[in-house]
Amino acid sequence: MAALVSSMNPRLLLVSVAFFMIGAAAAVAVLSDRLAQPSPRFIKVEGKAAIGGDFALTDHTGKRVTQADFAGRHMLVFFGFTSCPDICPIGLQTISQAIDQLGPTGDQVVPVFITIDPERDTVQRVADYVSQFHGRMAGLTGTRQEIQAVAKVYRAYYEKVADESSSDAYAMDHTSIIYLMDGNGEYAAHFAFNTGAEEIARRTGEILRQDPGRSGPSS
Repeated sequence: MAALVSSMNPRLLLVSVAFFMIGAAAAVAVLSDRLAQPSPRFIKVEGKAAIGGDFALTDHTGKRVTQADFAGRHMLVFFGFTSCPDICPIGLQTISQAIDQLGPTGDQVVPVFITIDPERDTVQRVADYVSQFHGRMAGLTGTRQEIQAVAKVYRAYYEKVADESSSDAYAMDHTSIIYLMDGNGEYAAHFAFNTGAEEIARRTGEILRQDPGRSGPSS
């Protein structure tokens, strides 16, 4: 190796070193950018994470709903968008499997999909989408301001990402966490994207046994 280096043209050697340093700097910049991306911050208030709160949205049937419409039932909440190629279908399928694995106890849990892409996700589009996963899944959409408001109270991150192939096309970066909310709409637990349906069902079952809630209006 030493012989090879010594035989190289000094100018070529300097150019090679320069390209190496530029590449290394670019790699560090990309890594720093990824590490700097926002993530949910679970702020605790009196022993509970300050996640969740009231909202006003439109469900997949066209009905206006608020947190009060889910009172008395636990919710498994996922933020996503109908054009999502992989993360959202996997997350919603996992939620659906977990609820089914709970058996009759699963009737106390409402699976909830909240779009973070209201520009494209109309009521009909959301209805068609949630019907592919679970018969009791509630799909929620709204205005841009309403989605911003519900994402804020859940501390859910999302951001539009331009598609360089077309000026009109875009994707969405977003939180992939599954939130378990209790019968009062308060935070009970959360699950990372790679959590299996069995673990979600097990933990949700434990929480339901501790706080079964009460019957609430159907969504």
